[in-house]
Amino acid sequence: MTEWSVCSKQDICHLKERNASMNTDLSHIQRIMALATGDEKHDSSAHSTLDVLWVLYDRIMRYDPRDPRSEQRDRFLLSKGHGPVAFYAILADKGFFPPSALSSFKTWDSFLGGHPDRSQVPGVEVSTGSLGHGLPMALGVALGLRAKQSDRRVFVLIGDGECNEGSIWEAMLLAGHLKLANLTCILINNHSSNVELGDMAAKFALSGWHATSINGRNHDQIYAALSLPDPEQPTAVIAEIERKGA
Repeated sequence: MTEWSVCSKQDICHLKERNASMNTDLSHIQRIMALATGDEKHDSSAHSTLDVLWVLYDRIMRYDPRDPRSEQRDRFLLSKGHGPVAFYAILADKGFFPPSALSSFKTWDSFLGGHPDRSQVPGVEVSTGSLGHGLPMALGVALGLRAKQSDRRVFVLIGDGECNEGSIWEAMLLAGHLKLANLTCILINNHSSNVELGDMAAKFALSGWHATSINGRNHDQIYAALSLPDPEQPTAVIAEIERKGA
């Protein structure tokens, strides 16, 4: 049972100030996103990831935009690569490249394509877009870091729609079996799957993961779920958001 402490007036003021700051930061990111045009059909996919990505890059991950390939970085893989605009905007805001670059999105000579390209975009770990590949690749990255005895973490963001791919379930089972505690999978659930997936947290748990479901728009819940990984198991965070098209 969760125990709730009583907040002082000062605590409440600090909480309001932090929430106001986050809202301002997100408004700034949304203005950067608006520079990228030409792929409006994937707007909902991009916006579905916005809150999780912001908390991840602002409060959780360790990285240096001046040295994107540093061995001391945490790794992030965007499996649902068909909606990368929020990802690009946050990378730009964090200093990986100028925000003005988003105005060239999907143009002939731009390095910012409709799918992220690791050979073109600073801060992108893997080239993605074909659904179902991100979690298996993240598993491999996590295994490699474990072999190096590195304490760096691996985060992968998948969508509920790509959970129709068998590779997701195979990777889920293998990661649980291998007890890859340095791996965290974030599933954005906007109920866009062709079939109802049911309780995905329970399915991850049965496969050997520490799994939890959160409000994918609540920054405090996102932070709490991502900041304390299980030391013995991979971590799965099911981020529930509004239904696609709602």
